[in-house]
Amino acid sequence: MGEIEDGEADHITTDVQGQKCALVYECTDPESVNGKDNLSFLNAVLKNPVCKLYRFPTSDNKWMQIREQMSESILSFHIPKELISLHIKEDLCRNQEIKELGELSPHWDNLRKNVLTHCDEMVNMYQDILTELSKETGSSFKSSSSKGDKTLEFVPVNLHLQRMHVHSPHLKDALYDVITVGAPAAHFQGFKNGGLRKLLHRFETERRNTGYQFIYYSPENTAKAKEVLSNINQLQPLIATHADLLLNSASQHSPDSLKNSLKMLSEKDRVWANVGKSLNCVIAMVDKLIERDGGSEGSSGNKDGEKDPSLADSITPHPREDWYEQLHPLILTLKDCMGEVVSRAKQSLTFVLLQELAYSLPQCLMLTLRRDIVFSQALAGLVCGFIIKLHTSLHDPDFLQQLHTVGLIVQYEGLLSTYSDEIGMLEDMAVGISDLKKVTFKIIEAKSNDVLPVITGRREHYVVEVKLPARVFESLPLQIKEGQLLRVYPVLFNVGINEQQTLAERFGDVSLQESINQENFELLKEYYTVFMEKMPPDYISHFQEQNDLKGLLENLHQNIQAKKRKNVEIMWLAATICRKLNGIRFTCCKSAKDRTSMSVTLEQCSILRDEHQLHKDFFIRALDCMRREGCRIENVLKNIKCRKYAFNMLQLMAFPKYYRPPEGTYGKADT
Repeated sequence: MGEIEDGEADHITTDVQGQKCALVYECTDPESVNGKDNLSFLNAVLKNPVCKLYRFPTSDNKWMQIREQMSESILSFHIPKELISLHIKEDLCRNQEIKELGELSPHWDNLRKNVLTHCDEMVNMYQDILTELSKETGSSFKSSSSKGDKTLEFVPVNLHLQRMHVHSPHLKDALYDVITVGAPAAHFQGFKNGGLRKLLHRFETERRNTGYQFIYYSPENTAKAKEVLSNINQLQPLIATHADLLLNSASQHSPDSLKNSLKMLSEKDRVWANVGKSLNCVIAMVDKLIERDGGSEGSSGNKDGEKDPSLADSITPHPREDWYEQLHPLILTLKDCMGEVVSRAKQSLTFVLLQELAYSLPQCLMLTLRRDIVFSQALAGLVCGFIIKLHTSLHDPDFLQQLHTVGLIVQYEGLLSTYSDEIGMLEDMAVGISDLKKVTFKIIEAKSNDVLPVITGRREHYVVEVKLPARVFESLPLQIKEGQLLRVYPVLFNVGINEQQTLAERFGDVSLQESINQENFELLKEYYTVFMEKMPPDYISHFQEQNDLKGLLENLHQNIQAKKRKNVEIMWLAATICRKLNGIRFTCCKSAKDRTSMSVTLEQCSILRDEHQLHKDFFIRALDCMRREGCRIENVLKNIKCRKYAFNMLQLMAFPKYYRPPEGTYGKADT
């Protein structure tokens, strides 16, 4: 690393105040970017890599070698398309259920027609967006200048993997990854009335306090109604299938098969309390049939583990009749009972959703759209980060155990100000990141060359299926191979650093930032508690020797409570805790271009200083070198076709000292 092996590199030097900075090499051969990292299987999701190689002196005057890499991801477009397809499917199903409510009073029928008109328009809009996105074949990048483009609303802004690979003389090689992406926000929708956090709160307050004729249902209640509806749609055909399997077992005259089929049917039927009587009749008949045939070693039992004696006595099988003939009418009765319960439940729950929509049109659909947009951007970044973290840690047994035992912390660093439009962006971002809690991951074996992830589920819960090659999949822990759902714990810490934050701190309001940081500190602390409780004692003992997580958490809490202006120590502590907990790191500003570049380069150089003995006299030189010649100035170029960070001298005076770029790298540019 840092060596020119095949002449496929350009030599670049930077001159800082008459002294030569570190050596930099720019890779022009894509193969050299991934080859030594042994991560060629990531080529399916990472595209257009940019790589810079550096040499910096250590404190004992030896040389460390650093490879900085930045890559786009085709998940920027793949995930939104997957998600929009699911939204369309979910909404079409809901619209159909509203249509099938049956005869309603004239008043409610008119409201239903109005609701369906709006809902159909929403579905058509999603279909149009999906059509436009499908034309973007092979795209893997949305530039900062396109963040207000309506057709690209669901696509994250400027999503990249930012990677630093360190080879130092005394320590083993180390890899540091940060996902950089524009703050998930609905730019085309605008921020005149705020972002999701404020809009959702206002919407629920108005619904709760209004004297309107409809019953108020909390978001939790309507979410539960949607969940029950979804479960009904999934379970009804499953129960019918298992009932048919029971009849098939009866026709084969197989006691063991009969008992197994009955057991499966009983498990699926536990959610249907009103169908219990009919099921008990089936259970009693099965027991009688098996007893008569001399197979009474172990009654099948009802769902409480006991037979109903009255039912058993009232059902007397006739020896000459076939098992199938005796069970068939009972199964038909069971299906009829189930159908009636399902019909009533679906109508009741669908009417709850109809009331919610009828009251709140068009606001609720616009909020749903905005939330879908923000969530799509957030999810695309999360899936990218998860896949990269998984691939880089496949040979780490401790990480894999943590993955299925506890789950992963996902830490977002926000650099948005609490002033003007960026307040709305931060309000959007806070909700979008919080919504990622309803996402779980499942690792499956790839059955073809298509290794792109697949999303299933609905708005209340999504499962992302990540595919791995067979040989890699076989090496995973049993729990993961058996399909255990893997959790993520997203947390957001935000510290505004620009001149607008100066205005907010002196003349405005920073309570939004303070609230977000405090709330997410509690979430981080909860994760740490679960981590310490669930990981094996031997691992925890070694972990505590290596890391003072408790001290770092206390320090982070003190800094959040201090309410100090532009307290970037919060960012550094949160990032350090995330890395020590094997988490996934994100850094975000409005476009992930300027402030984000200052932050990730500072983080890289701070890691080199604190973890890899970078010579103290070279800290500022290394920082300026990365900002002047590294991957992040290339990021600026690909976004706005100009090698200038979008700062001016007046703005930079308000920035914390180490977040200021070197002379000649900033100036007037469209952001």
